[in-house]
Amino acid sequence: MKKIEAIIKPFKLDEVKEALVEVGIEGMTVSEVKGYGRQQGHSELYRGAEYVVEFIPKVKIEIVVSNDDYAKKAVEAIASAAKTGKIGDGKIFVSSIDSVLRIRTDEENEDAL
Repeated sequence: MKKIEAIIKPFKLDEVKEALVEVGIEGMTVSEVKGYGRQQGHSELYRGAEYVVEFIPKVKIEIVVSNDDYAKKAVEAIASAAKTGKIGDGKIFVSSIDSVLRIRTDEENEDAL
């Protein structure tokens, strides 16, 4: 089993969700997050005063899939749907999952997905 975490621009969420549904990924967790990478924040003006926004608003998507094939499809779908070609498009992380338990039914691992 694999866990895919993607940090993307907020306005790309609907496109990414649609792309994941097309490749058969049905469930995900979405969180609003803030952070920075190479982008290092930016300056904005508010009522004539300039201030620095150090942490950029992003969306974090978390998905757990049963095998490497689904993981590859999910990563490709996210990458193509989230890409704008500009700085701050985000990152995708893939890690292994040792076990899963569905609390309601006590199903484990792939059955719990």
